[in-house]
Amino acid sequence: MSKSTAQKKETWNTLGVFFILLISFSSIAYYAILKLNPTSIYVGLLMISPALAAFLTLKIKKRPISSLPWSLKDLKYLKLSFFTPILYVSIAYALLWVFGFGSFVNTETITEWSNELGIGGYNQTLVILAMVFLLLTVGVIKNLGSTLGEEIGWRGFLIFELRKVMSFKALVIFSGIVWAVWHYPIIYLIYGRGDSLLMHMGAFTIMIMGICVILAYFTFKSKSLWPAAIYHSVHNIYIQKICSPLTSSNENTAFWIDEYGFMIPIVTTVFAIYFLVKARKEKL
Repeated sequence: MSKSTAQKKETWNTLGVFFILLISFSSIAYYAILKLNPTSIYVGLLMISPALAAFLTLKIKKRPISSLPWSLKDLKYLKLSFFTPILYVSIAYALLWVFGFGSFVNTETITEWSNELGIGGYNQTLVILAMVFLLLTVGVIKNLGSTLGEEIGWRGFLIFELRKVMSFKALVIFSGIVWAVWHYPIIYLIYGRGDSLLMHMGAFTIMIMGICVILAYFTFKSKSLWPAAIYHSVHNIYIQKICSPLTSSNENTAFWIDEYGFMIPIVTTVFAIYFLVKARKEKL
């Protein structure tokens, strides 16, 4: 057996160990979410499952945890990872509002925000600006612990292992499918067995595939998992805590809004094509 073949075999063996551990840890978390109570503590357990799987895989393979890409030398990629999701989500929701698939703003959300901030009776614009600023700073930092749990596993470990045996395009497709399927029980919990379940799973999968291209690009260029963790946190907060709550719904909204509708997947696909071309030119 050649050295190259032996190295590939070892890589696949390492990936096999990782996936067995990932399924084991995630199954425990999903049992708690689906059968006991979908509390934030159980969701947090699910989100750190990829990190736990990566750490234990490294332990089994006698590789130090310090071998993960912890360091960050170029802050440019932290800035890009912060503003990129804000850009594509803003474009998606602007299109959603312009085409009438929802409207800006939801007055109930503004009232809730003003009460939460203790500035009831103040100008709506001031309330929105204050809450958006706090969510994109304090909220992103608070959420970072959960997204880091995922990104240690997905971008810190998985894609670097896949890079040893796959091209850039192949590894983003493979990791994207894994990441999307890993979320399916959560989507089932949200939508149940309704007619819209497959639609929402499909939309989410398209979005995830696009995001995986961008995250892999930032990760390999920065040689660090931190841009992915920041990106993931900003993406979640900006959609789930800001743009979706600010949108008033109508009969067409569910098909287009949020991570399970089709507007964000359309926009992220365009962004993904751009980053895929960049990756090819730069021979990532």
